[in-house]
Amino acid sequence: MIEQQPIRLGDVVQTRKQHPCGSSEWTVIRTGADIKMKCSGCGRIVMLDRETFLKRRKKILRQGPDPAEQP
Repeated sequence: MIEQQPIRLGDVVQTRKQHPCGSSEWTVIRTGADIKMKCSGCGRIVMLDRETFLKRRKKILRQGPDPAEQP
């Protein structure tokens, strides 16, 4: 099984299909069971379940900062 990179806040991802505005870049603004992301072209915000997000994601263009480590 191929290991997936973790999804982080601030990740900029490229999707397989373009958004109607013409952009295919999205910024992750919320993670959890659902992933909320914002279109880099028009600012539209959409929420997808994790499975759908992983299918539609083509690649990570820029990875967000490392999460703060808990003591």
